[in-house]
Amino acid sequence: MQVSVEQIGSLERKMTIRVPSSRIEQRVQERLRELGQTVRIKGFRAGKIPGKIIEQRYGDQVRNEAMSDVVGSSFEQAVGENNLRPAMQPSIRRDDQSTDTELVFTATFEVVPEIGEVDVSGLELNRLVSQVEDADVERMIETLRQQRKRWVVVERAAQIGDMVLFEYSAVADGQRFPAEGMERAGTIFGSGALPPAFEAALADAVADTARSFTAEFPEGFRQPVLAGKSADVELRVIRIQASEIPEVDNAFAASFGVAAGGIAKFREDVRANLEREMRSALNSRNKMHAVERLVRAYASFELPKGMVDAEARAMQRQAAEQAQRAGRPEEAPVSADGFIDVAANRVRASLLLGEIARQTRLRLENHRVSEMLATIASTYEEPQKVIEMYQRDPQLMGGLRNRAIEDQVVDWVFSAAKVTDQSVNFQQLMQPQA
Repeated sequence: MQVSVEQIGSLERKMTIRVPSSRIEQRVQERLRELGQTVRIKGFRAGKIPGKIIEQRYGDQVRNEAMSDVVGSSFEQAVGENNLRPAMQPSIRRDDQSTDTELVFTATFEVVPEIGEVDVSGLELNRLVSQVEDADVERMIETLRQQRKRWVVVERAAQIGDMVLFEYSAVADGQRFPAEGMERAGTIFGSGALPPAFEAALADAVADTARSFTAEFPEGFRQPVLAGKSADVELRVIRIQASEIPEVDNAFAASFGVAAGGIAKFREDVRANLEREMRSALNSRNKMHAVERLVRAYASFELPKGMVDAEARAMQRQAAEQAQRAGRPEEAPVSADGFIDVAANRVRASLLLGEIARQTRLRLENHRVSEMLATIASTYEEPQKVIEMYQRDPQLMGGLRNRAIEDQVVDWVFSAAKVTDQSVNFQQLMQPQA
C-alpha cells in the first residue's frame, strides 16, 4: 500500500491511497468460498454448489463488500501510520488512476486541531453543593397529596379554593358570546383566573344561583369577541366542588406502591428520589459551569468546519422536532445558520474534553455507565425493560458511555482547578436554568 498526504487547508487533508487489486480479489475469493459452504440453493446439496454458480449469484455483492472493507481498513491503517486524527468520517472516492492491477482512491477529511497541553491548574471554579432537608421531603409529600386530591360535590356556598362550574353568556358592542346558548367554564374560586367581576359574582353562590353583572375583560382574553371590552354577563352556577386531600398515612404510602414499611418507608423513598434528582442537578450544573470556563479559557484554536456544521444541523433538526411535538410547526427554524455559534461552543467543548481524556489517559469507568443507566431506568414504571432497551441499542449505550467519560473528565478538572464550594439549598438548585 502506498500513501501520500496533501494539506489542502489548515485542518483539511487529502490522502491518496494505492492498494494492489490482488488484495481485493483475495478477499473476494475467501468470501465466495465461505458462501459455498453455507448458502442454500435449490437443486444443489449443501457444500457442493459449483463455484461458478456462487460467482454468478453473489459475485457483484461480494466484490462491493470487499471493496468497502479494503478501502475502510486501508484508510484506518494509513491515518494510523501518518499520525492523523480525523475529526469526522472522510469523503472517499475512487480515483481515475485506478487500473486492473491497482485500486487508487482519495480520502478528504478534516483533522482534529492541535490544542496543546490543557492546563486547568489556574482555572477558578465554583462548585455547587447541596443536601436534601426534612422540609424538602415534607414539601414533596405535600405536592404528592395535592396531586392525589379528589373533587367532591358540596351543597353549600362557594369558598376559596373550591372548583366552581358555571355557564355564562356575554354581550359586548352588540355582539353576543356565544352566538347561541351558554358557554360552560370552570374556575378555582379565589384564584384570580377570571375577571374580578366574575369572582365577585361567585361569592356566596350556590348551585343554580343566577346573576347578571358587567365585566371588564382583559386584552388577552381567550375569546377575541370579548378581549379588552366591557360586557353585560349572564351567569348561572352549575355545581360547586370541594377538594379532598388524602391523609399522610399507610394507605397513602400504599397508593405509591409501598407495600411494607408504611409511611416511614415512604418518606425514605421520597428522600432517596429527591437525593437522586439533587445529584443529577448538581452534576449538570457543575459540568455546565466547568465546561463554560474551559471553553472560555481555550477559545483560540481553530474548529473543524464539518463538525460545527453537522452539530448546527443536528440542533436545527432537534428544534424542528420539538416544535412539531408541541403542535407549533410554524416555529421550527428553517436554517441551521442560527445555531452556528452555539454549535461551535459545543464542538469546542467536546474537543477539549476529549483532549483532556487523551492527555490524562483517562479510561471509562464502567460502573459510571451502570449507575447512569440505573438512574435513568428508575424514573420509569418498569426499570428493567428500560435497561434492556438501552443494552440492545448500541447508539443509546454509546451515548451513555460518552456522557460517562465526559463526567470523569469534569471530575478531573475540578480536582486540578482552583475550586470554591458554594452551598445552595435544594429548592434553589432545582429552579429551571436559562
